[in-house]
Amino acid sequence: MPTDSGESELANLLGRRAERDTVKQLLIQAHAGHSGTLVVRGEAGIGKTAILEHARDTATRSGYRVESAVGAESETQFAFAGLHQLCAPLLDRVGVLPEPQQAALGVAFGMRGGAAPDRFLVGLATLNLLAEIAEEQPLLCLVDDAQWLDEASAQVLAFVARRVAAERMALVFAQRDASTNEVHLLSGLPELRLDGLGDKDAEALLAAAVRTPLDDEVRERIIAEARGNPLALLELPRGTPPTQLAGGFELPDTLTVPHRVEDEFRRRSGSLPPDTQLLLLVAAADPTGDVALLSRATAQLGIARTGAAPAEAAGLLEIDTRVRFRHPLARSAVYRAATPPDQRRAHGALAAATDPQLDPDRRAWHRAQSVLGTDEEAAAELERSADRARARGGLAAAAAFLQRAATLTPDHATRARRALEAARAKHEAGASESALELLTAAPLGPLDALQRAHLDLLRAQIVFHLTRGTEVPGMLMDAAKAFAPLDAALSRETYLHALDAAIINGGGDAVRIAEAALAAPAPGVPTRPVDLLLDGLTTTLTRGYSAGAPGLRLALAAFRDGPQAESVQSSQSDRWLWLAGRNAVAVLDDELLYVLAARNVQLAREAGALATLPAALNFLSITSVLMGDLAHADELATEATVITQATGGVPLRHARVILNAWRGDQAETTALNAIIASDDTYPDEGAEVSLAQYAMAVLHNGLGNYSAAQEAAARACRSDEQSISSTGLPELIEASVRAGEPARAALALEQFSSHAYACGTSWALGLAARSRALTSTGPGTEEQYREAIERLGESRMASDAARAHLVYGEWLRREGRRQDARKRLRTAHQLLSELGLEAFAERAARELRATGEHPRKRSTQPAHALTTHELHIARLVATGATSREIAAQLFLSPRTIEAHLRNIFRKLGITSRRQLKDLPLP
Repeated sequence: MPTDSGESELANLLGRRAERDTVKQLLIQAHAGHSGTLVVRGEAGIGKTAILEHARDTATRSGYRVESAVGAESETQFAFAGLHQLCAPLLDRVGVLPEPQQAALGVAFGMRGGAAPDRFLVGLATLNLLAEIAEEQPLLCLVDDAQWLDEASAQVLAFVARRVAAERMALVFAQRDASTNEVHLLSGLPELRLDGLGDKDAEALLAAAVRTPLDDEVRERIIAEARGNPLALLELPRGTPPTQLAGGFELPDTLTVPHRVEDEFRRRSGSLPPDTQLLLLVAAADPTGDVALLSRATAQLGIARTGAAPAEAAGLLEIDTRVRFRHPLARSAVYRAATPPDQRRAHGALAAATDPQLDPDRRAWHRAQSVLGTDEEAAAELERSADRARARGGLAAAAAFLQRAATLTPDHATRARRALEAARAKHEAGASESALELLTAAPLGPLDALQRAHLDLLRAQIVFHLTRGTEVPGMLMDAAKAFAPLDAALSRETYLHALDAAIINGGGDAVRIAEAALAAPAPGVPTRPVDLLLDGLTTTLTRGYSAGAPGLRLALAAFRDGPQAESVQSSQSDRWLWLAGRNAVAVLDDELLYVLAARNVQLAREAGALATLPAALNFLSITSVLMGDLAHADELATEATVITQATGGVPLRHARVILNAWRGDQAETTALNAIIASDDTYPDEGAEVSLAQYAMAVLHNGLGNYSAAQEAAARACRSDEQSISSTGLPELIEASVRAGEPARAALALEQFSSHAYACGTSWALGLAARSRALTSTGPGTEEQYREAIERLGESRMASDAARAHLVYGEWLRREGRRQDARKRLRTAHQLLSELGLEAFAERAARELRATGEHPRKRSTQPAHALTTHELHIARLVATGATSREIAAQLFLSPRTIEAHLRNIFRKLGITSRRQLKDLPLP
């Protein structure tokens, strides 16, 4: 404020030389194209806003464009409100973005209709919009009171902050210290912590703020009580009579400094005329700072235009082009000091003054806060606001609207329905624990059978998400039974959820659930791929693999051939693509596996669904390993990791552990396996641990540690997950043969052969032939090796085909056919080396040396100097993709891609994209 801006500057920048230098360095680096982020943290009143203002002034003098946003406690229910503040002045440039990104921002900001955008597609659009502006002029983005950003805005801005790299851009956030249990989305970003002023600076500030004489004892007491908080040093003496300052200043010891400051604001506002207090309350209840809205609302209450003058004179409020409180603590102090009836009057006036056409959601929210008791009309209006918020991708906002709507609903059944919908929205928004708490309030009225079933399903889904508890499959099965007479189609999908949870958890529940699912009624709609998948899985689990495999293949073909256009049936099928892909491994159908895994990634990319894309990328990475394209598998796994880190998701390790195992990297594979084994969220018999054991079996077979491979493969094959046993049994057979346990190998071969013949694919029959050859000693052995090489050569599975050459060469050498062995082992060594299967390649090399031949070492290519991320970009450039296209795929900005390209060119000794196309890339 004009009257004390000098004091504020002195208060907040005294002794902050190091902090100012940090901000200056950030701006210098950003100006040079090394963008960065800084989160300024500290308690209320410690000087965070002053540091941001210092950053603004410094940036302005350095030629920056500065844009800003301020979080508001009462804005947390409005999705993308904070982001819109920041981006609104830039939206005239939104036309430079790709259409999907334009649409995402348009829908998020309510400027156009369309499907709710993925949160991280909005993040990518924001990143590229800011990057475009920064191309013209260095850009500084300031976000004050970030702890009060709405969840959607906070998530997007955290995503952007983690992705900026080569842009001329800096982001600085000011955030109040979190409570003990609070985890904010900005956690983990570079921080600048502000502590209290030293005694010397505190004395200087106090002398500037209090111009009456101070006794030494009183001065020391004030400084000690303020604990270096600049706002406390400025505000606490303001309302104190000079006589007290001269000799009897007392401060309550029981409150923290921010609470003491807030209490001082409360005392100061309480001494104002009643109409001024009410005007302050209306201003506190509306965080938009809209002067016209405040004027209309106070007119509703009969408050004269001059009512604001005492508040401005007291230094609490400033009304210019915007309505501004002296400090956020002043706003919260005014609101909390008001009585509930006065709060309702203020919100009622704001609701009446808000245009229902221009801002229906804010009007609905104010109206809801003005209600005493219940009000169906207000609740229904809030429910419509929830629908609009959901359509913009604001799940957290939708949940808040629905939760408040439930409390306002007079009809018990409708109240229960809205509470249930609010809990579902909270779960979808990631607030699963809060959703579980809300579910306890759902049975406030008479739930009908269908609502009860939905409640049970949601509770089971939340518990599985939070704990993966062993009780969840049974909970899902009970929900499926409850749906059976009410919604047969949903009942079948719920049985599939239950089966999947049981398979992931292990423990033997899968068969029991499959038996229950057999009694499920027909779906009552045309047969869907998901119905065929349920039938195939239940048959496999209850009647055996041979009986179920044909049905599974029929289901997977239906997923492959199903509707691709936008339709309800298509979207339902898409939700199950990941499970369909896993079962393509189970039936060893390499064509279906590739098509389904690739489509899952394609759909996630097109939707910008960064929440689900990492899992899809990991599965396609594993598929690429099996197909022998380890370089592409590495790129996919790296991309998944980068996106997971940017979005704050749960790390997915299975693609990486399987990739490292096939590479023969013992240290990395063993370390990842140990992490998975020690994670309490992974049951010992669950799919995650079994996948890691499968990887260990591959690793040790490659290294020739056959006893260890046999033990790991046996553990993997105990999984209920058919895809693990289908790929694990061949590892167990090879390890058992090499470990000198033919009986164990024969037993595994009998089990696998029935699987393979039921599948009938080249991959399955080739693995069966290879496994039979390993266990054979008769005259037909060589024919079986040749069959394995031929059939696997017809499949996409180059890794298994190369290994077939290896075991055939090993057999030839043991048969004493040295010349034939050399030829076959030479082929195996070349194939395995080219694929990057280093441990298996070394196994072939040892065998070659035993025949008297020394294999050639691979020559080092220039591309080997590239990181995985750089190699991925280089490959995309080699296809002719532009920097903008690559940036959209990798969720980066075009400028960042260009920076990576400069590094790639330098490492490869080239200067153009054309030269890159001509280079051999692994």
